[in-house]
Amino acid sequence: QNNFNAQYNATSNRKIAPFFHDALGEYRISSANQLKIGGGLSIISGLSRFSQPSIGTITTMDVPVFAQTTVDQVDQFARKLSIYARGQIGHFDYRLILSDPFPITSNGQTPPAISSVANFAQKGHSLQQQGYLIYQFFDHENHTTPYMTGSYLGSKKIVNVAAGMIFQPNAMWTKSVNGDTLYQDMKHFALETFVDIPLDKSRHSALSSYLGYFNTNYGTHYLRYNGVMNPATGTTLTANNSISGQGPVYGNSYPMFGTGHVVYTQVGYLLPSKTANMANRIMPYGAATIASYNRLGGNPSTTINLGVNYYLQGNKSKLSLDYQSRPSFETKNGEVISGQRLSTLTLQFQLFI
Repeated sequence: QNNFNAQYNATSNRKIAPFFHDALGEYRISSANQLKIGGGLSIISGLSRFSQPSIGTITTMDVPVFAQTTVDQVDQFARKLSIYARGQIGHFDYRLILSDPFPITSNGQTPPAISSVANFAQKGHSLQQQGYLIYQFFDHENHTTPYMTGSYLGSKKIVNVAAGMIFQPNAMWTKSVNGDTLYQDMKHFALETFVDIPLDKSRHSALSSYLGYFNTNYGTHYLRYNGVMNPATGTTLTANNSISGQGPVYGNSYPMFGTGHVVYTQVGYLLPSKTANMANRIMPYGAATIASYNRLGGNPSTTINLGVNYYLQGNKSKLSLDYQSRPSFETKNGEVISGQRLSTLTLQFQLFI
């Protein structure tokens, strides 16, 4: 069960609807290079470490959801039916995935009508090809599951660079000025670096940092708003005064997915302690998402998060206080302009059982 709050199914069914996150089988061919062949419903992805994150270990209060590019559109909460191979050869860690996306018409929402801007195609079907390659300079990352750790809290010396991609032919469609249906490919590419290292072993401090560049191409002027755990239920915006084009614009929603370029970075610093025990430890953090989406007419979309984690028992039990500053947009005389910045303050308790 995900994202359950007071507004969950507010107008229909408030009863909890559980579902499988992962259901897969995997065979390890070689223990020497960790080569595994697997298949099933899995989060394994080719784009980025934040496309397949270990939620229980993340540095910030929440992951950068834009990196899960098709979340709840043609997947099930970032999971797809896939076959894959993954392994480690020397300093390299690799993943090769072939996924069978779900149809957009099965995601529980009414899909947008075909228009001059790209949306996921409601007719036709193609497989999704993904690949991800990491070079690990020092310690190797865990390889038990496809999930990628957010922070090792100083227990490892991790310095990585990585590249990833997702390609699906004819995944999107648009309508030409003549009313013809045009299909477009979905193409995503990312470059990233991840550093998670102890700083002062005698004082048990640590640094966790990430920098990534994403080229996201969903087709002509694709843009999708999203609000995680949105507490609001309505809006006064309409198709005439909102540039969203997809879904309602209200509450904590903002343009999270789109065709364009995104730079994402985050930094966390585990404060010194007299002991190595991870009880009662503090980590302040900061994160920034700097996006340039074609649909916004050159207006930047920058989201800032500042917060602090209080670890009661390491990543098994923690409190997070997060402040977010996010953009808003509106149309004026037919042009997209930046609106006032909006903010959210969230307190979260996370428990791993």
